[in-house]
Formats: sequence, C-alpha cells, structure tokens
Amino acid sequence: MPTTSHPPRYAAKRRYRPALAAAASLLLSALSTVPAAADTNNPADGRGAPKTPPARMSTVGGELLGKPGTQVQLEAGAPQLPKDITGRSWLVADAESGEILASHNAHWQLPPASTLKMLFADTVLPKLPRDKVHKVAASDLAGMGAGSSAVGVHEGSNYSVHDLWLGVFLRSGNDAVRVLSTMNGGIPQTVRDMQAHANDLQANDTHVVSPDGYDAEGQVSSAYDLTLFARSGLQKADFREYCSTVSAQFPEEEKPGEKRKSATIVNTNRLLTGQGVPAYKGMAGVKNGSTTNAGNTFTGVAQHDGRKLLVTVMNPEKAEPYEVYTETAKLLDWGFEAAGHVKPVGVLVPPKGTAGKSGDAAGRPSADSTQASVAGGGGGMWTAVGIAGGVLAALAVAGVVVHRRHPLPELVRRKR
Repeated sequence: MPTTSHPPRYAAKRRYRPALAAAASLLLSALSTVPAAADTNNPADGRGAPKTPPARMSTVGGELLGKPGTQVQLEAGAPQLPKDITGRSWLVADAESGEILASHNAHWQLPPASTLKMLFADTVLPKLPRDKVHKVAASDLAGMGAGSSAVGVHEGSNYSVHDLWLGVFLRSGNDAVRVLSTMNGGIPQTVRDMQAHANDLQANDTHVVSPDGYDAEGQVSSAYDLTLFARSGLQKADFREYCSTVSAQFPEEEKPGEKRKSATIVNTNRLLTGQGVPAYKGMAGVKNGSTTNAGNTFTGVAQHDGRKLLVTVMNPEKAEPYEVYTETAKLLDWGFEAAGHVKPVGVLVPPKGTAGKSGDAAGRPSADSTQASVAGGGGGMWTAVGIAGGVLAALAVAGVVVHRRHPLPELVRRKR
C-alpha cells in the first residue's frame, strides 16, 4: 500500500501527555495483582489461520467488501493509507453512520480469539441483572481450555453479575464467561443464543463454537462481523461502561472467618491503559484477543472532535510486540484524517429487524442509510461511547443520535 501523503493531523495528538501516560501506566502496573501481559487465551502465532483469503467472500454491506485485498476510494485531499499495515484482515468504519472508510479482506473468515466476547456480552448482558449474585460450583468452571485467560473466579465463592462482567471485559476471563454462561442456561444454550444473535445482526461470517473465543474447530468470524458486534454492544450503557473501565476491584476467594479481600484488575486493552504502547487519545474500548490459531485480534473505538471510528485488526503478520495495537492506532489516525475525503467502500448493515429502514435485504445501503442510526439489541439508539466526564453536546441525525465529549484516557472510568 502507498505511504501516507501528508502527516495525519491526529498522529501528533494521539499520544496524550507522555509523562502523565507513563506515570499512569506505572501506577496501574503497581496496583495490578495480575500480570499485564495476561491478555491471551493461549500462546499466539496464528499458525492455524489460512494464509490467503478466498477469491470470493460475502458481499454483505457492499460488493467491494467481497473482494480480496485492500478496498479504499480516495477523493481529493485524502491521505494515503499507511503502508505498513500487515493485518490479514482489517476495517475502518464510522461508528455512527456505519460507513466503511477502508477495508482489507473484510469478510475473511478467521479465528476471532477473545474479540468474540463482544458477541457474548452483547447477547447475554441484557439477560442478567447486574446485582444478581451467584455461588460458583465446580461444574461452572469445567471445560476451560488449557492456558485460558482468567480473572480468578473461585469455586464456592459468591460473585455478582457486575463483578463477573468486569472480569470478562478487563481480564478477558474465560472463568467469568463460564459462570455467566451457566447463569444463562449453560454453554450449549449460550452458544445457540450467540449464534442466533449473530444471525440477527447479519454477521454471516461468524460460526460460534465456544462463548469465550477459545480456539475451537470451525469457530470463525471476520473483521466485518466483529465490528458489527462492537457497534451493537456499544449501544448498551452497561457494555460501554465495562469496555471503557481501566481498572477495578475484583473480589478474591471467600475464606471462612476472614473478611473478604479484593484485588485490582487492569484492562488488557493497551490503547486504553497505555501499558506497553502509548495510550490512544479518545480510546474507549472495545476488546482484544489472542490465541494460537487467531494470532492477535483487536476491535477499538475512539472519538475525536465528535467523530467516532471503529477499527478492527485481525492477525498482523508483522512479529512485533503489541503490533495489533500499533496498526489499530495507525488506522485510526488515517481514518480521522481521511473522513470526509473518501467514498465509502461499504456500510455496516443494521440488524434484520431494521434492515428495511436503512438498506435492502442484501445489506446494500439505501440513499439515506449512511445517515441512519442503527437500533441496538438493548432497544436504544446509538449514543456516544464516552462514559466518564461526558457532557451533552448536541443532537444530530434527525434528533436520534446523542454526541458526548469524549474523555481523555486518564479520565476513563476507574471502578473503586
């Protein structure tokens, strides 16, 4: 891909206050009792992923998205895409309009790793009251894969649904996923629910086998589908809260006769925390993942000057530490600079129940679909991803989209 034609205006801005970022990162590292590197299900090298995309892929969202390779339509004044993006599949989209600014093998079906937890949360989170408490049985934790990421759920201890979701989002805890799945009727029921929800979202590239994203035969998704999951989830207030939380207190094991203690857990989204890589200005989620077959995967959402972008990157081929975050940051920089100077190559389709309102049955956008706000599974329209420190700024898109000033990373939610 050609090099950027001129420096993106956000490139210099995205690394906010380096000294404060470094100090915050050191503080979070000191507080955390779980190693910051524990953001994987099992070691990642992507060996199980196919090396080349199919010649033809799904065209949901637009014909160009079914073609292999990079899809972008630059107009006057648009910067060139960064040349050193090595993700096997990636996508840059406007979170509100759904316009896809650029993509690369958008519908390539690849192992998703823990980014699939976005679908798990979007499916199960609305079903369980956050204050409901569950006592963990041994059977709840049965079947976890070797090397699974875990937050530290203990048999015989009680946890609230709220605690467990913090474990899912911050530590990618497969143990927390297992317990929440039990509360939802069990693993098989949860897999069925997730697949049904994926189908409703028109995420046709996704086949769910395990709710936690752990490597499983036939389990696949795509950059397009993962972005759909993130966009749907971000319409739910609890989802936005959890995915933007930097650090929180998680209950330790209950011991007879002792006051229960808690430990600090830190989000494994490094563009949110600034651990290992510079924190990205305006970052507010969503989810990272890493497995042997998937390599490293990440979907992130960020806001600058009222514009919100979603970027998904799957399995970078460049073997550098935290490369998936580096490439996400570069694509965000490009997207904020290019917005308004590119012709969309496709669109994020709405759920089936609303498809007729903003596109046709094949997912192709209607004339006004890029200005439509998509109704989420939680029943509310899209609102801004900002949580802490957000203030009401304006109403837009026929009065249904609420914009909020997005906080800097050091102001993103920290639970106490």
